[in-house]
Amino acid sequence: MRLDKFLKVSRLIKRRTVANEACSAGRVLVNGKAAKAGTNVKPGDRIDIQFGNRETAVEVVSVAETVKKDEAADLYKFL
Repeated sequence: MRLDKFLKVSRLIKRRTVANEACSAGRVLVNGKAAKAGTNVKPGDRIDIQFGNRETAVEVVSVAETVKKDEAADLYKFL
């Protein structure tokens, strides 16, 4: 699954366009490397997101095309 879509589906970032812009600005790292919006994400990958002066690190647990709002947190775990 594309990185920008995963960030939206998992609700780590509210909109896919915002996720795409964050990737383009170099604020999203996958496994320690700057990632483009089209980078493939798979279970076991580590995603680091920088929001202003706050940083969030998560590990991908599973990948799903669509999920309900209350199940979105099951796709990742905080590190």
